[in-house]
Amino acid sequence: MKKAEFIQAVSEKAGLSKKDTQKAVDAALEAISDALVAGKEVSFIGFGTFSTATRAARKARVPGTDRV
Repeated sequence: MKKAEFIQAVSEKAGLSKKDTQKAVDAALEAISDALVAGKEVSFIGFGTFSTATRAARKARVPGTDRV
């Protein structure tokens, strides 16, 4: 499901205009993003948890030259 489809579905279920729903969805996503940037974990019971993790760097090769 793409963002536009999600907004349409939420709009229909909540009985809100698409414009108001888009504002609400954008605000919710921004709040989640801000919390993650601040190093916090965001949990929705029964849905899932959003968190960040630090990973080790990887070496990549350049396609065509096989250089690392």
